[in-house]
Amino acid sequence: MIQIIRANDRFFANHGWLKSYHSFSFGSYYDPNNMNFGPLRVLNDDYVAPLRGFGAHPHEEMEIVSIVLKGYLRHEDSTGESATTTFGGVQRMTAGTGVIHSEVNPSKDEEVNFLQLWFLPEEKGLTPSYENTTFSIEKMKDDWLPIVTKNPQSAEVAHIHQDLTIYLTEMDKGIERSFEQSKQRKTFVFVLEGEVLLNGGHTLGKRDSARIDQEENVTFTATKSAQIMLIDLP
Repeated sequence: MIQIIRANDRFFANHGWLKSYHSFSFGSYYDPNNMNFGPLRVLNDDYVAPLRGFGAHPHEEMEIVSIVLKGYLRHEDSTGESATTTFGGVQRMTAGTGVIHSEVNPSKDEEVNFLQLWFLPEEKGLTPSYENTTFSIEKMKDDWLPIVTKNPQSAEVAHIHQDLTIYLTEMDKGIERSFEQSKQRKTFVFVLEGEVLLNGGHTLGKRDSARIDQEENVTFTATKSAQIMLIDLP
């Protein structure tokens, strides 16, 4: 089963300094039929004005991943961790038993655009932790590049307390790429840039997404140069 969600069908919240598109129920947007997809609970596509951001606030019992697409994002938290990330970097935070953090755009003149994803952890009561990793942007053209997973095999891949993997890929026009997995798992697809044909019958443009269940093979053909985020979920 493939469910397509168009970019314009996402909930849009405009707070002036923050413009945010919600793929799932979040904040003032509540839809009991759109709470999650497997353990994927939140996907916000955020645009934050220069020198603005989310001040210190608490989280608990959630795995939080921030992927910067443009600009810079500054993180600080109550565990003593801090980092500034741009495209090519991933911030992973385990809220666990409780953590306070802030996320701010440190630039004086450039907007930051980043994806924030929340995942339900495999278990509760985890010790809060933070990780900042960097991946090779060039390797996105080779295949599905893992950037977050439960059992990372490289320092370039962030660890997460859930049986999932976040992949990124970049495809030139005309390139075809497939992803295979068990029918018992789920696949979430989010087009970052460009346009692709999914399984030969669904055209996905920039910021369109697909929730895929009970499919063993998913094929993408780039009808324009494209960047895709794919999440393999239980």
